[in-house]
Formats: sequence, structure tokens, C-alpha cells
Amino acid sequence: MSVSAARALWEQYEPVHDVVYFAPESRASAERAGLRGFWRGYFAMRAAPLGPVGPGPVTAAFHGFAATMTARALPSVWSLCTPQAALDARLAGACAALRRAGVPDAVGRAADLAWAAASEIDVPGRVLAAANADLPRPEDPLAALWQAATTLREHRGDGHVAVLVAEGIGPVLAHHLKAAAGDTDGEWLRTARGFDEQAWVAGADQARRRGWADASGALTATGAVVRGEIERRTDDAAARPWAALGERRTAELAALLAPIAATVLAAGDVPAGNPVGLVRR
Repeated sequence: MSVSAARALWEQYEPVHDVVYFAPESRASAERAGLRGFWRGYFAMRAAPLGPVGPGPVTAAFHGFAATMTARALPSVWSLCTPQAALDARLAGACAALRRAGVPDAVGRAADLAWAAASEIDVPGRVLAAANADLPRPEDPLAALWQAATTLREHRGDGHVAVLVAEGIGPVLAHHLKAAAGDTDGEWLRTARGFDEQAWVAGADQARRRGWADASGALTATGAVVRGEIERRTDDAAARPWAALGERRTAELAALLAPIAATVLAAGDVPAGNPVGLVRR
């Protein structure tokens, strides 16, 4: 399959996954599990497949957060909620959000195809993807679809991090590249990811020295080329599940996911300018 297939499918399964971050049902489910506060819920529910892990591995795997911010949530959240309870909470909240948005429960074929694709991921070096792939398939088709989408997006994310690491691009510089491209607000991203002003200014200086951003912080032509190459290599690293699924079944899944993604985005839970870089079309 072409790398464009990997990107096209990402744009369709990412909204399904993203309700776990943004939807009120997901936040309420986290609170019922004892995880009060957005970031406690975020770190616990996303890291839960790894077990009762501490801040170091999570900072490394997530890539985009300041170590001090991760350490405010981990490992203390495991005194409030077990990893299994966090897994249950994220699945319940995500499914409730999808149903409220208008996604029907009758998504069995989409769930089967997405699960088949997720079962074909290449896991070496991809810690978050591998941890999610080890989880059992839920009986509920909507829950199975959400979990498959989650495994696929973490697989893509792990590959993206590998590309950044190979290019010597740390979290702050990666954020500046994203902000320079206009995907999201830089100051919002700085505070949301827990970086202090000194680290942020140093990242801006690095982007300018590399010629990726101009004095105003806007993306240069060189920066656009670099960013395009990073995205291309990320797509390439995410292509294996779709090659294994095959062109016919991948096209079928794309056709099934398109109205689901549109329904989720129309509900308004996934904000424009979101930190994952998902563009609302």
C-alpha cells in the first residue's frame, strides 16, 4: 500500500480514538475511577497498558511532555486507580462519547477490519503499540473498534517518535515545528505540555538556528521541507498494517470509517487546533 493510505486511514481512525481525551464522558469516567483532574486521567488512561509504570518510561514513550509534568501524575495515580481500572474507565468513557456523538453500535464489520489491521502492526521498538496490542479484544463491537483505533494510532505515534529521535528533534523543537506550521497555538502547547519559558525559548532559538523558523516563529521554506519529510517518513513507518490488510479490505475499512469520523468531528468534541495535528476538514 502507498504511504498515502496510511495517512488517509489515520485521519479516519484518529477521531475515534481522540474522544478519550476531549469528550466529557471520558473525563467523567476517569473521575468515577478516582482520577480527578484532566491530567491524572490522561496519564493514567494512556499509560495503563504499560502497567503501574513510573514517570521515566512514560516521558520517553509519550515524547511530548516535560519530565516534571509527567512526574506530577506518575506514579502517584496508581495509589488512586489500578491500571486495570484505568483501562476499564477509558473504554467505558470513549464508548459513551461515541454513542452520544451518534456512532451506532452496529459497527461490527469496521471493528473486524480495524482489529485485523491492528493485529498486523510491527511492534519492535514500539512500546505503546505493543502494550495496546496485548490487550484482549472487547466483546462489544464499538469498544473493539475504539481499542483497534487506539492500537493503530499508538503504532503510528511510536513510529513518529522514532523519526524525530533519528533526526535529533526533541520534544520542544518538535512542538515549535508544529506551532510554526500553524497546527496549534505555541503558548497553549507550551503550558499544556509543561515546559517552562526557558526551555521554550531555547527550543525557539534552535528552530531558528536550523533555519526552520524565522524571527517571528513562522515556518520557513526549509522548515516546511523538513516537516514534510518527517510526515512522509511517519506515514511510511505506519504502512505495514495496511499492506497486510490488503488494498480491497483497506478501502472497505476506509469507506466504513469515513462517516464514523465525520460524525465524531461534527459532535465538536475534538477541537480545531488540537495537539495531535488532526485537521478538521
